[in-house]
Amino acid sequence: MSLIDEYRASLKSLDTEEHIDLYFYRPLGFAWAKFFAWSGVTPNVVTIISIVLGVAGGALLYFGQPELAWVNWVGILLIVWANTYDSADGQLARMTKQYSRLGRILDGLSGDFWFVAICVALAMREADFGDALAGNFFIEHEWLIWTMAVISGLSHAKQAASADYYRQFHLYFLKGKEGSELDSVAQLDEQYRAVPWKGNFWKKLTMLGYKGYTAQQEAFSPDMQQLRARLRERYGDDIPADYREWFRQRSLPLMKYTNMLSFNTRTIAMFISVIINVPWLYFAFETVVLNIMLVYMILRHESVCRKAIAKLDE
Repeated sequence: MSLIDEYRASLKSLDTEEHIDLYFYRPLGFAWAKFFAWSGVTPNVVTIISIVLGVAGGALLYFGQPELAWVNWVGILLIVWANTYDSADGQLARMTKQYSRLGRILDGLSGDFWFVAICVALAMREADFGDALAGNFFIEHEWLIWTMAVISGLSHAKQAASADYYRQFHLYFLKGKEGSELDSVAQLDEQYRAVPWKGNFWKKLTMLGYKGYTAQQEAFSPDMQQLRARLRERYGDDIPADYREWFRQRSLPLMKYTNMLSFNTRTIAMFISVIINVPWLYFAFETVVLNIMLVYMILRHESVCRKAIAKLDE
């Protein structure tokens, strides 16, 4: 296999990749994945390193003094580096066939750790130093910036979980069960009940958390859940190719929104808000702009699922 073919095989799919990822993060991630495969480092270790880098980078965004602006740039570079490793862990897992549910959970949590650190650092920065636009307003109304930070963080968690869920559903139609990490609460609950607590405390705790994460994903997609149930009843996992392609074509335009709700768009907005020293703009962007995008994506995807159900009834 040529190096180019190996690189392409390390991607989830061209359908679900964003341009910035394809031309920047994925090539760098692939280079790191090749190095980690050669050195025997596992995907989970790479994920943990990415968490450390991202949290450290987020913490460095706290410094709002003009003379310490260079520290913010170090923080930005660490966050970019963390995302390069976040790309590398998945590419390494696909390259070496080292898949695990723990790896998927860690990969999903990594971004949450980064953005908790980022939100806390930016809120503390506003409360301690003010900013170039609002001046000392948030110093005098500290409760408001912390409220904005909490709402922003909760919004981020929902946006990232939903984006991942729709992406996995698209991959299920594109590549089938083996090419997707799509789970269901019913299946996870069955697996959870089959494992005793005795001698499996951490495994059970991890399974419980992941089950709750999946339940959150399912709660906002009733039409998708109905479609999944109908497909299981009629086809199992052997969905006809023409039906899979029909759904893929209608789901594909929504993949750009899943990408925009994941990392690149929000971090560009966050980097700009830090560089111009107006950190609260990032909270406003995430809470208003990205939540509007999330609602639009959910409504569009549910509409596609209703049409897919109707097509089954034809």
